[in-house]
Amino acid sequence: MSSPALPTVVVSSVIRSAYQGESHGGVYLVDLATGAIEQVLDWNDRSISWEGRGGDRGLRGIAFHEGLVYLAASDEIFVYDPSFRRVGSFRNPYLRHCHEIFVRDGRLYATSTGFDAVLEYDLDAGRFVRGYHLRFAPIWRIRRRLELRPRPSFRVFDPNAPDGPVAADTCHINSVTVDEDGIHVAGTGLGTLWTIRGERIEPTARIPYGSHNARPYERGALLNHTRSDRIVQVDRRGRVLRSWPIPRPERDELEHADLPADLARPAFGRGLTLAGDGVLVGGSSPATVTAYALDPPQVLRSVTITKDVRNAVHGLEVWPFDRS
Repeated sequence: MSSPALPTVVVSSVIRSAYQGESHGGVYLVDLATGAIEQVLDWNDRSISWEGRGGDRGLRGIAFHEGLVYLAASDEIFVYDPSFRRVGSFRNPYLRHCHEIFVRDGRLYATSTGFDAVLEYDLDAGRFVRGYHLRFAPIWRIRRRLELRPRPSFRVFDPNAPDGPVAADTCHINSVTVDEDGIHVAGTGLGTLWTIRGERIEPTARIPYGSHNARPYERGALLNHTRSDRIVQVDRRGRVLRSWPIPRPERDELEHADLPADLARPAFGRGLTLAGDGVLVGGSSPATVTAYALDPPQVLRSVTITKDVRNAVHGLEVWPFDRS
């Protein structure tokens, strides 16, 4: 059986524990078929806020709509053409520490980690139209330690009105995907992949605390099981059905390997996309993109952008445009 065709992917990276004046990551095109790498943006901005680790550093989520590229920063969504010339941007008072974004049917959905929310933006109208707020009460602060998975409170709010949620991060919402079944929301502090349908939320799958990029997949979920350095497929009850290993480089190959693990560590898995033709693509640190076969699970190719362990993949999507 011949190997599946491997795509070109667009990757955003965030450099953790960087100093002011250094680059804080960038955006790259990575051809997984040839291994070619092209850096298309370098996020090196002295206006970056230094309040809170990682809050405003680097570009993160990636999405596309009608020939344009959307890239998420902490509190602003930037718009580029396919040659990465900036053509616009937009903000909202309830957008803070944005991680992943997703586009479907002319709507852009942005995670607002600093408000425990997802914001919905009408791309044709050029305005935010709806907010979705999930929050845990203080009593549930020990839920992770006890492996409890309570239901957060939920409400829909107007992102243009002053009576929206107060700033807080009780869920660490960091990923959103949308399909015909609803808006699927996950985060390191949720413990459940929740699906928003109208004015209510429903559990789709139990997921490990601390995981990233969870999305519905075959009556369960697909996600970066960050604590175990694997991509995993789980059923609705959270039982692991299949897994794919995240590459772990040798320590003597790494740059800045002496940093504490809570600041930067190798094989930190983040960034995940399905590329069609039975191919799964995942990201990790130091900034590495790996293509896997879904069935049977196996590594097809891995491309490393840098050996700097601080440089971690964040956003990851199949590149839909022709670069020739």
